[in-house]
Amino acid sequence: MTAPGPSAGKAEWRRWARRVRRDLNWPEISLAIVESLRAWGRLHSSTRVLLYEPLPDEADLRPLVESVEVLVTRTPDDGDLTVHRFEGPREVHRFGFSQPIAGEAEVDPADVDVVLLPGLAFDLAGVRLGHGGGHFDRLLARLRPDCLLVGVAPAALVVDRLPWEGHDVLVTHLVTESGVREVGMVPPMPADLLSAARDWIAGDPDPVTRSELEAILESGDMEALEDRIGATLRFGTAGIRGEVGAGSNRMNRATVIRTTRGVADYLIARGRDGGPVVVGFDGRPDSERFAEDAVGVFAAAGIPTLWFPTVTPTPLVAHAAMKEGATMAVVVTASHNPPTDNGYKAYDANGAQIIPPVDSEIAAAIDAVGPASAVPRIERVFEVADELARPIGLEAEDRYTEEVFAFRGDPAERHPIRIAYTPLHGVAGPLAIRTLAAGGYGDVHVVEEQFEPDGRFPTVAFPNPEEPGVLDLAEALGTRVEADLVIANDPDGDRLAVCVPGEDGWVRLSGNQIGVLLGDMALEHTEGEGRLVVSSVVSSPMLGAVAAAHGARHEVTLTGFKWICNAALALEAAEGLRFVFGYEEALGYTVGPVVRDKDGISAALWFADLVATESAQGRTVFDRLADLYVRHGLWVSVPRSVVRAGPDGLAEIAAAMNLLGEALPSTLGGLEVTGFTDYRQGADRRPFWLPATPLVDFALEGGSRVLVRPSGTEPKLKVYADVRGEVGSAAEVPAAAAEVRRVAGAAVDGLLAILGWAE
Repeated sequence: MTAPGPSAGKAEWRRWARRVRRDLNWPEISLAIVESLRAWGRLHSSTRVLLYEPLPDEADLRPLVESVEVLVTRTPDDGDLTVHRFEGPREVHRFGFSQPIAGEAEVDPADVDVVLLPGLAFDLAGVRLGHGGGHFDRLLARLRPDCLLVGVAPAALVVDRLPWEGHDVLVTHLVTESGVREVGMVPPMPADLLSAARDWIAGDPDPVTRSELEAILESGDMEALEDRIGATLRFGTAGIRGEVGAGSNRMNRATVIRTTRGVADYLIARGRDGGPVVVGFDGRPDSERFAEDAVGVFAAAGIPTLWFPTVTPTPLVAHAAMKEGATMAVVVTASHNPPTDNGYKAYDANGAQIIPPVDSEIAAAIDAVGPASAVPRIERVFEVADELARPIGLEAEDRYTEEVFAFRGDPAERHPIRIAYTPLHGVAGPLAIRTLAAGGYGDVHVVEEQFEPDGRFPTVAFPNPEEPGVLDLAEALGTRVEADLVIANDPDGDRLAVCVPGEDGWVRLSGNQIGVLLGDMALEHTEGEGRLVVSSVVSSPMLGAVAAAHGARHEVTLTGFKWICNAALALEAAEGLRFVFGYEEALGYTVGPVVRDKDGISAALWFADLVATESAQGRTVFDRLADLYVRHGLWVSVPRSVVRAGPDGLAEIAAAMNLLGEALPSTLGGLEVTGFTDYRQGADRRPFWLPATPLVDFALEGGSRVLVRPSGTEPKLKVYADVRGEVGSAAEVPAAAAEVRRVAGAAVDGLLAILGWAE
């Protein structure tokens, strides 16, 4: 049944939704949604869940009564909804549902942890289409800011965009038959776009972005206005990141000020405003201004704040936060995003990036903040430092390098090597050179055109060291100076790329090759019981075999160092393990417990040590890799992305994921399929670092596998094949690698053929 068009009002959408609901199998849908909620991992026996009594065309969630503390609403004939315990005498409302009788004891809405919300339909921004009475919207406005609002709907009633009015309260999550998802990625369209634009202009303290949005408003370009105001950047586990410009859907001073006030309110509400917040920034054109606004807001809120007075690598900020006992840290950075972007990244009190539910709790606090111009802020705080806002000195670098070298210890015999280095116009250069020199590597040649921080990135279009062409200048320098090693950090210094000499020129090592080499080296240089290495689920399983050979524990998490480091901290606390290494295949590594995030600077030192020690024995990095392949199997990783653009692209990808959850092939690439894991299900049976996520894993014979997941930011389906082969000697590696790569490619082709997407 065709959904209404973009100009349709709520009445038309309600008529459409009611027609769709009549044809649905509600008993089957109810069972599937209950299972989705049980697998979510956020509902526990002590969770206070506000339920609804279902109408015949609504999902029946009452089986949850057995596993959570259930509350229920009463709908008076006059007045607002009230909250009561589920048990107790009932009456039938005139609309046909059961509810507590009049006079039953009420429960304070502030005691509710999760609300399961019925609705005629929902959209991907979290807009709920109710019956029109507004009862639930008035109740939701009385809940705690961190209360999770979960819209309950069949997938057939989740649409891209619904009409939205200012009084409508947005849900934070949606649950359908296929699982629970966070929403807000496509924020709602205001009923009056022009009014929303005028409100944003009135609340923007920056005359530059005010004028920018005023010019768009006056031009009458509604498409441009919708792009700026029809959406809002949302705070998540990666903080906020987006294009710089005017409007709620851009990174700008108003966005930073409102975000910071939300973070401050979150800290104050939890009694965490006594400890300091640490703030740093990268070299993008607006970063220092954004950082000063953040410090000014924290200080005005009475929260002591320590800030770096100059551009600073992200790993150094994360390390300083631990050393200063910070309650939170903020880095203004967009890492290796395009020059047009900027971002705001948050670390929790444990020194690691925030994870759920902290992200959604902060997002709720940000949503409650008014216009940026009304947020208290100390102007030009970098010029009026006092006890509430003071700069961090060079001692931060001293503490960092001391701990890096304390964990490194005395490396084995090393041969002098020459290094070509680039920070890609970023901020890691001085600290990287200092760290390498202190480690014995003074013969370092830098790419002069890329050494000074310059957020315009004049020599590269996209400053991601994984992208083709980005390391061309570094490789050219390496050739001119006859370097033994080319290394690059990304613009905020948390990633490491490596090139080594090969028979036909420079060879760029993959993230998995670097990760396995560094992991093996870290384990070789440590000893004792309880050592722990951690890698992301899409990284090569080879690290597990390496860890087992060293008598160490290997753990797998979702993608992202927020999961890697929080898992390590949890296992250290619960089982007494000792974290020595973590990595993800996208060039992210941390060696030892120095930084609870990826750290491209110390990783550069460790890789230089690896090259120098192999050189001292007349060997190369490829010799060491070959030895690992002989001992642990030759692992080859073949990633592939399939784009499904256009208005139906996301729906095609969702349908593909559902198909993969139903169809289990017997073989892929000629390898037997021996198992299947759907990470959308069973989160309650996994550790918190493997929550429900759209990811499926086909286990293949011999330990090989194929993983499939949708991209979180683009209309792409991502496929990762990791295939293991056997080699008896280093001489066999080239031919064996080619054959294993062929099998891995065939496994990917076979999976895409199941979807009808064969290339």
